[in-house]
Amino acid sequence: MATLLTKKEAIRCNGRIYSEEHRRKFDIKNDVFTVERNPTDNNKLVLTINRQPIGEWFKEQLGKLGHGFRKTPDEPRKGGGFRL
Repeated sequence: MATLLTKKEAIRCNGRIYSEEHRRKFDIKNDVFTVERNPTDNNKLVLTINRQPIGEWFKEQLGKLGHGFRKTPDEPRKGGGFRL
């Protein structure tokens, strides 16, 4: 991890990473991690996986797993109840 911040070099990783937001682990296989300047705020840094901000990468991976998530916060959920 120090290589990412001090030398600003990319590192290639294999294994699993956890998303607190999505509460699940995602497999990574030969993915490239880098720290880059935030495109909207040059004073901030953002962690990227394969040149994609990590938050967007997690959302993409979740979509690949076939888990639907609401596109808008106002969209009602379907199902989700118990029937007796």
